[in-house]
Amino acid sequence: MIEVKGLVKKFGEFTAVNKVDLSIKGGEIYGFLGPNGAGKTTTIRMLTGTLNPTEGDIRILDKDIRKDDIQIKSEIGVVPDEPKMYENLRGFEYVEFIMGIYKVDKTEAKKRLDEICEAFDIDFLNDYIGDYSHGMKQKLMVATVLMRKPKVIFLDEPTVGLDAKSAKILKMLIQKYRDEGSTIFLTTHILEIAEKMCDRIGIIKDGSIIAQGTMEELRSKSTQHNKSLEDIFLELTGDEEIDNIVKEL
Repeated sequence: MIEVKGLVKKFGEFTAVNKVDLSIKGGEIYGFLGPNGAGKTTTIRMLTGTLNPTEGDIRILDKDIRKDDIQIKSEIGVVPDEPKMYENLRGFEYVEFIMGIYKVDKTEAKKRLDEICEAFDIDFLNDYIGDYSHGMKQKLMVATVLMRKPKVIFLDEPTVGLDAKSAKILKMLIQKYRDEGSTIFLTTHILEIAEKMCDRIGIIKDGSIIAQGTMEELRSKSTQHNKSLEDIFLELTGDEEIDNIVKEL
């Protein structure tokens, strides 16, 4: 579902992503983790066609993103870390706009949307998006992606801004879509979410993937094989001096 080889992105002399390889199959939740500035969002932007790579090949749904970007975009779903929406539209107008752009079966999509709105307590579709809180925008963005039931879903920090109930429902929906064959590419700073939900995890630092695999495979790279994902992440990214930092405060 996602095949990436030798992916590089440079901004002038700075290399944000360096020789990244990925291979992610259908029915898999892949967690993409890293410190701030490690290259996570830049990678997602290249995978979703909003940023051109400097080097490398990207295939989504067995299509080349350089040649078939419009076709790929029509079949994937993206929930960015900062929902960017037309603030002068009401919620229901934005929904209709998305349905029109993606040419979905409106009867099926509307049925799924109603179910998702009920689950997430979305009762503000008659209000202007400019008056929404971050959490309300995030809910609407999630709803308009999931109502299309895309084959590949990219989620960049999807639970940010959501209340506890909505975050729990979203996690359950992600697992349901995975079980139905969708591929989920997920970034999060909440490592407990990644540990519990993801089938495989990749850790990126300074633009390069430093570890990749299941939890058991990641533990095998650690000096202590019973560590949590948080401990493994801090060990592999070189941030183990936290105890000393806290003592000095």
